[in-house]
Amino acid sequence: MEIVAGITLKALRPCAWDPQADYYMPGLQAIMVSYADFHKMPSRRQKAMEHGLHDYLGVPSHIKIYLDNGAFYFITHGGTTPTEEYTEFVEIAKPDWFPIPQDFIPTPKMTLEEQQECLKLTMSMNRSYSEGNYVPVLHVSSVLEEYTDLFKSHQFLVEKDSIALGGIVPNLLKASKAMHPHKILESLIHVRQEFKDKKLHVFGIGGTSTLHVAALLGINSVDSSGWRNRAARGIVQLPGTGDRMVAELGSWRGRKPDDKEWEALAECQCPACKQYGVEGLKANLVHGFRNRATHNLWVLLEEARLIQEHLLAGDYKDWYPNHLDNTIYRPLIQKIIELEKL
Repeated sequence: MEIVAGITLKALRPCAWDPQADYYMPGLQAIMVSYADFHKMPSRRQKAMEHGLHDYLGVPSHIKIYLDNGAFYFITHGGTTPTEEYTEFVEIAKPDWFPIPQDFIPTPKMTLEEQQECLKLTMSMNRSYSEGNYVPVLHVSSVLEEYTDLFKSHQFLVEKDSIALGGIVPNLLKASKAMHPHKILESLIHVRQEFKDKKLHVFGIGGTSTLHVAALLGINSVDSSGWRNRAARGIVQLPGTGDRMVAELGSWRGRKPDDKEWEALAECQCPACKQYGVEGLKANLVHGFRNRATHNLWVLLEEARLIQEHLLAGDYKDWYPNHLDNTIYRPLIQKIIELEKL
């Protein structure tokens, strides 16, 4: 499973993809940047098209660049995605992976009629961009089965080798009327079973516990900006467990590490901790942010590596109970294990 690290043009560092950087991580294979960033910075958009995304961002050719269409940004800022500008950017800047120009994201608090309207508009875009390399999008919602039925009824969409699944983030963030985790799991299982032959990317599922669910379901790639967002709030991720607050910044609060967890952080082998230790994680301003962000991304990559290692060894079901202590996702993982007969 490929971990796609979400980045922002406002602050590209830590450049974990750069072999010359202090925070380099060889295990990183893909990053994601939003088209909304380029829309807000026309000069950068132009330069990215002049040089190509890889050269402009200084990203080696073996690292894939995923482009998010920025649909959430455009909708929440009172507009629609400038589709012609987006398609021009895709054609000239050449990202390695890119979805349809716009999808219409349903939220849990929407009425059934509103979710059906999102379905109608998104499927219209899927059909309009069914030719070429645009990746079609489906959404976790009350009308997910309608999405899959309509998708499978369209000849060109059925022939696509990749699809993307969105709409999960508002539910994982416990938005108003959010789906129960078991319902989200059922949605993921439904899509994976309906499209067994396709590469499946899931937007915004990159937590240490949710990675287990994604890997067990055979999801090919997931993206997350959480490694950066947590770092900005003074939070670090720990392998097999939840988030911990290591730096008090502003009004953000959270659970602090216990003595055993501080010891684990002191022994962490990520590029930031090896150089700056626990004090680097506690630091404020840019230095502290980069250390925590690097640590968080390294934990995600390492978690994915461990999951894959134990799945290949055939001992995952014996390993995860002692490794993963998240009480919310453990029952879901056990359910998948029983379904898949691992």
